[in-house]
Amino acid sequence: MNVKDIINKLYNTSMASYEELLFLLDNISTEDKKYLIEKSHDVSLKNYSNNVFIRGLIEFTNYCIRDCKYCGIRKSNDKADRYRLTLDEILECADIGDKLGYKTFVLQGGEDPYFTDEKMVEIITNLKNKYPNNAITLSLGERSYKSYEKMFKAGADRYLLRHETANKMLYESLHPNSSFENRRKCLENLKKIGYQIGAGFMVGLPNQNNNDLVDDLLYLKELNPHMCGIGPFIPHIDTPLANECGGTVEKTITMLALIRLILPKALLPATTALGSIDPLGREKGLKAGGNVVMPNLSPTSVREKYSLYNGKICTGDEAAECRDCIEKRINNAGFKLKVDRGDSLVLSERERNLIYKNIKIKNNVEVNLNNITLVK
Repeated sequence: MNVKDIINKLYNTSMASYEELLFLLDNISTEDKKYLIEKSHDVSLKNYSNNVFIRGLIEFTNYCIRDCKYCGIRKSNDKADRYRLTLDEILECADIGDKLGYKTFVLQGGEDPYFTDEKMVEIITNLKNKYPNNAITLSLGERSYKSYEKMFKAGADRYLLRHETANKMLYESLHPNSSFENRRKCLENLKKIGYQIGAGFMVGLPNQNNNDLVDDLLYLKELNPHMCGIGPFIPHIDTPLANECGGTVEKTITMLALIRLILPKALLPATTALGSIDPLGREKGLKAGGNVVMPNLSPTSVREKYSLYNGKICTGDEAAECRDCIEKRINNAGFKLKVDRGDSLVLSERERNLIYKNIKIKNNVEVNLNNITLVK
């Protein structure tokens, strides 16, 4: 086997066997990596041109019932400064974001029982009523089928739930009292309900090897998510993995480029974690096939409290500063900021047209209602 031949096969067919992917990861050279990035960038340009989509991130709670060993907001971390945003605070974040051109809001939080289905439906309904043209992405962890369904019917469009790792033993060693099977079932449920789904994993986890990463790639190929977020493992000082070595930009970029070849139409974030361990990490991610960035809309007073890992960037920037900064960086890297919902091309053209048709119908209904004159 030859690494470049495998890259070419992926480029032309989006397919490779377990043996081929493992050979590639075990034997890829510096020159091969450059070639891989060139091909993944080309695939991204063919599907999305040089467009990069922005999502406004609202981190609205750092309470969590889970005890994931790598996470700074795990329930056992008694040093975490806990907070919850109110409905009004969430709407204020969204208002700032909409004025700055964000057409997707990402509501992200720990698995916080305080935010019941009723509370989440209220938040989603308020956001959709105020910003009918904007997409709402949720990232709230594992919930029941009925819970996901209620939020979808309220107007949520997308759901991010990283599968974390495709290795059952590794997953369960990192997630005490959590079920590997339930995690996957949640992703299946979300897709069945009608969400655009996002999966993903961390690169460089303790005890992770290339076999595990190949399993991740093949699982993603089978799942065919609309989005896929990956980032390097970054240790947090107040977790059991504080003294472990973190993942590298180089390995993460290699995996990102492979995902672009395997899932040519998926949306792939150049994650904040990449930028947190390398000043040009996000730009490198974009050049390897990424096409999404997620600047923070959360109040600056809580950003440092949402500490999943140490060294997170942009915790002190105001939303407008963050927006201007990221656009300049995107442009300087040779890309263009695309200001719209940025729906995944994994959706069929018919599905995308239906989304925009429904938005248009809703807008027309609102215009007509506003034009009604009440006769006494």
